[in-house]
Amino acid sequence: MSPVLVAFAGLPAVGKSTLARRVGAALGAPVLPVDPVERALAHHGLVGDVPGMAAYQAVAGLAEVQLGLGLTVVVDAVNPVASARGLWHDLAQRAGVPLRLIEVHCGDEAEHRRRVEARLPAEPDPLLPTWDQTLLRRAEYEPIIGPRLVVDTAVDLDPLPAILTYLT
Repeated sequence: MSPVLVAFAGLPAVGKSTLARRVGAALGAPVLPVDPVERALAHHGLVGDVPGMAAYQAVAGLAEVQLGLGLTVVVDAVNPVASARGLWHDLAQRAGVPLRLIEVHCGDEAEHRRRVEARLPAEPDPLLPTWDQTLLRRAEYEPIIGPRLVVDTAVDLDPLPAILTYLT
């Protein structure tokens, strides 16, 4: 399989990271999540929109190196706005590889809420949103325009085969 840039998008706790890891394992591809980069920046006191975009830029830089080595790369990020998603379009174009965007959502709101609340640790973590913060993010989430595969993790069907077909 020729190298592909795979970018996951969707709200927190919909199952993006789980699917990204499964896709990476199936393809033997590095998985580059944005969350740990954001956490590292926050650990050094850098929080807000600018460090958030810096985390996306850092992951894009790492992805570019891997694509340059001829590897497929899987990016795991919320990608809530067109400007964030534009990074992946630009990178794919520079690297001369196709971009495959996978938008993940959980069509069962009660299940989505359960997942969000199950993730919350005993100690507050500003990068793990509460349900109310997730609803705010949903209201600010810009619709994705253009080709993509939409996966509903509330459906009782393993999406991995369909994802792998979409990527090839």
